[in-house]
Amino acid sequence: MDWTSSQLRSLVELTRRGTITAVARALGYTPGGVSQQIAALEKATGMELLQRVGRRVELTDAGMTLARHAERILSTEAEAVEALERSRGEVCGVLVVGLFATAAAEILPPALQRVREAHPGLAVHSRDMDVDEVYDAVASGAVDLALGLDYPDVPIPRDPALRVMQLDRERFSLAVPTGWLEGREEVALADTQDLGWILPSPDSYYGRAVRTVCRRAGIEPDVRHEVTDTAATLALVEAGIGISTVTELMLRLRASRFDVVRLRERVERHIVVVFRSAAEHRPTVAALVDVLRAVAGTRRDATT
Repeated sequence: MDWTSSQLRSLVELTRRGTITAVARALGYTPGGVSQQIAALEKATGMELLQRVGRRVELTDAGMTLARHAERILSTEAEAVEALERSRGEVCGVLVVGLFATAAAEILPPALQRVREAHPGLAVHSRDMDVDEVYDAVASGAVDLALGLDYPDVPIPRDPALRVMQLDRERFSLAVPTGWLEGREEVALADTQDLGWILPSPDSYYGRAVRTVCRRAGIEPDVRHEVTDTAATLALVEAGIGISTVTELMLRLRASRFDVVRLRERVERHIVVVFRSAAEHRPTVAALVDVLRAVAGTRRDATT
């Protein structure tokens, strides 16, 4: 059969996500591109793989059969890539890394410098994405590994096909417009009841995590602005619009003028690297993971 790995991956993802739009978002394609890949598979097999049901599409029996075999084909392909990398006797190849904004700004540059010095045959390409999408991107094969975030108060569900390794942890403080809590070095979440908050949507892991710890402290945060972008959030705090939680890594995204007050409650996020369990011993993946761990260690040493 004349098909490609990308086409098979789109089919497999359709069984997981249910819609062409969701598949496109996970794999970094357009919906039209995914439809073209499925159409090419239908041409290669000579069989109908999708059927329209109302406004949705569903896999036919033939589509489900091919999807099951496609998973094994993609797994075998991954094993072949690992074997070929090992046969070279050196770390050599191309890796695609998924990144969220603060990781791209603070972690990627020193990591790329170390890779260039230690493994000149390893080319690292990066792809910026929403932090909540990195797990799906790794699982789908859209990226080889990714830097992500995990929150102890709302842990991200674990997929047995993925390995999640903690690189670092950050404690949240409170970003407060200048003078709002003048003279206070520490504040309890309960003391923020009458202050307006700036937070991401509760649909995000971050937004849900902050709301969870607030409720545990006995308050419902008065969220007046739902903002996902960290730099925009910092700008709003600086403008006196409201308060928000911040970490040291977030503060380095944008030079801002406001007060940073220590939270009495311990609220954390963990910076993690995510890769497929099957790729754990792939030389290029193992080498980049080691570099990321070294960069994280250097950051810890610099802040202690």
